Amino acid sequence: MSLAGYADIFLLNVMASGVVPQITAIMGPSAGGAVYSPALTDWIFMVEKTSHMFITGPEVIKAVTREEVSKEDLGGAMAHNLKSGVAHFAAPDDLACLAKIRELMSFLPQNNMEDPPRMDSPDSPDRRDEHLREVVPADPNKPYDIREIVRSNMDDTYFFEVHEYWARNIVVGFGRLGGMPVGVVANQPSVMAGCLDIDASNKGARFVRFCDAFNIPLIIYEDVPGFLPGIHQEHGGIIKHGAKLIYAFCEATVPRITIITRKAYGGAYIVMSSKHIRGDINIAYPTAEIAVMGAQGAVNIISRSQIQSAPDPEAQRAQLIAEYREKFSNPYRAAELGYIDDVIDPADTRPKVIQALRMLKTKRDTNPPKKHGNIPL
Repeated sequence: MSLAGYADIFLLNVMASGVVPQITAIMGPSAGGAVYSPALTDWIFMVEKTSHMFITGPEVIKAVTREEVSKEDLGGAMAHNLKSGVAHFAAPDDLACLAKIRELMSFLPQNNMEDPPRMDSPDSPDRRDEHLREVVPADPNKPYDIREIVRSNMDDTYFFEVHEYWARNIVVGFGRLGGMPVGVVANQPSVMAGCLDIDASNKGARFVRFCDAFNIPLIIYEDVPGFLPGIHQEHGGIIKHGAKLIYAFCEATVPRITIITRKAYGGAYIVMSSKHIRGDINIAYPTAEIAVMGAQGAVNIISRSQIQSAPDPEAQRAQLIAEYREKFSNPYRAAELGYIDDVIDPADTRPKVIQALRMLKTKRDTNPPKKHGNIPL
């Protein structure tokens, strides 16, 4: 009978998924089959030092595998926020946990038939920020914090980050533009150069699908050199996991606006809500580099023999890199092809995005009739 009770709850979680937002607060111990109900919900909050989640506790693990671990290290708030990615938020105490839940709910509709709640702000939709011209470094290999651009664009420079500690090479969260709640998906150049990996793909895809289910427009900030290379990533299934992010963006019918701040290379360019996968408005900074790969890597492959036979190979390489950047690795070539709608002054990002969002307010996109798709799980 106890197992039947668990199963009844799991079924209700699944049936309600995408119909109403589901939030779980773990404010004590949760073990065994009970943890699958939280896992089926949209958001999991945990309290540091007092909440724990695990399938099997430390005693069972010790008996079966001889491993010794504390409850906190095994399934505490930071274990699941930082390592497993099971939880989305960590709070220092119960009161802070409840306050964060209220904060999250301020962005969400009651159900999938409603629009997200608007909130008026004194922040002008026409506000410019000239500091944004200096955020993206001139050196393409130098990191910066994408959240600086995200916060600048949002109403009252307020950004509510989700999954802050896990897969930090991608940033997701909520903000408002002209009073309208929006979901943000942004590559983070300050962590792993913003490369997409297995965890980042899963984190991004889950967030995109939630926003799409509840009519929350998506703002995408792109600076991605590609997918993370390596044996661990390939054998871990980066092809399959990366496809989840492609699937999520392709399936999404909410308004989607992409801002390319710097690198947009290869398949990762396609994935981050490009025009080719039904991105609505795609704009770029003058610093954007849109190409199959970076200039240096491309030249080393395409012009290897020409460089090796040159009297001064390094001078020849530098010249070819400059020519590649001028011909291919810039936003103007993509704009000529219609893949970029506008190349903008970074200072104008907020007014341009709000203008695009207003234009897309009545967007009605549809997917082919079907029972459901087969996302690459």
